[in-house]
Amino acid sequence: MRTFGPLGLACLAGGAVAALGVATAGEVTVEAVRVTPEHGGAFGFAVTLRHADDGWDHYADRWDVLGADGTVYGTRTLLHPHMNEQPFTRSQSGVALPDGVGEVVVRGHDNVHGDGLGKSVVIPGR
Repeated sequence: MRTFGPLGLACLAGGAVAALGVATAGEVTVEAVRVTPEHGGAFGFAVTLRHADDGWDHYADRWDVLGADGTVYGTRTLLHPHMNEQPFTRSQSGVALPDGVGEVVVRGHDNVHGDGLGKSVVIPGR
């Protein structure tokens, strides 16, 4: 049986809210996250996002890696709209996570609605 830590429960609760239709239409959805250990203890994140980019006035402009307390451990800035590439995956290497952090939330952001719902991710080897 799978158990969820506080981070996972928060994401599940957020997902339930979205399923009820309460979430803002047009938010960024994190569809998938791949975490890869790197030399020196850092991690690489490959994040797949889906968003109805309309052009420069409304597009997914970043994703963040967050700790349980809201600490931002890494950010990948997205420099342009991806109107004809949905979903799309972008990577960020060198994300340093403190010892003991075994789970993070990856959250997308767009330049109109702000932060979307996060996706809880277990860190391999932690």
